[in-house]
Amino acid sequence: MSPEVMRSNYSSLKALVSAAQSCVLCDGLSATRATVVVGHHPKGAKVLVVGEAPGAQEDETGEPFVGKSGQLLDVVLEGVGLSRATVAITSVVKCRPPKNRTPHAGEIANCAPWIDRQVELINPLVVVAMGSVAAKWAMGKATKIGDAHGQLMSWRDRELMITYHPSAALRFGPRGMPLAAMREDFTVVADRVGV
Repeated sequence: MSPEVMRSNYSSLKALVSAAQSCVLCDGLSATRATVVVGHHPKGAKVLVVGEAPGAQEDETGEPFVGKSGQLLDVVLEGVGLSRATVAITSVVKCRPPKNRTPHAGEIANCAPWIDRQVELINPLVVVAMGSVAAKWAMGKATKIGDAHGQLMSWRDRELMITYHPSAALRFGPRGMPLAAMREDFTVVADRVGV
């Protein structure tokens, strides 16, 4: 679906969410998913956090970032003065890939109009792309998190922060570099939006 069609058909988040929930563009994903996890969109959100794709718990509940990664994200957000109640959260791909594999390029391309329109409709001051899939969606295939994180960049009439995914922070543990970097990056984001 072209961006022009997305804009004309979905002038509100409610319309977009309703349409996305019946999407079948990815045969493999639509056949195995329980739920299309479109996202959490509090009114007036100044920050939009974008992850990779739903996991098992997200697929079951229909809510983004509710598993261990989501619990860690909540701790990081609260640590810098942000909360899930005021932050929009979504993912690049809206359906759970089987066995939580990394989404394929075609799946990312099929979901791109949904996430791109979400960004327009939410209209946050800052988009936070967490992990390599989200970083590459935002900035292209050559993007490396280690090189890009820590700085706000001008992006689509707003600002972008690239950071590590909470799952990387969980793998490396509480003293690992990904968690420290996430905390630093979200501190910059919180400062930018005036928290």
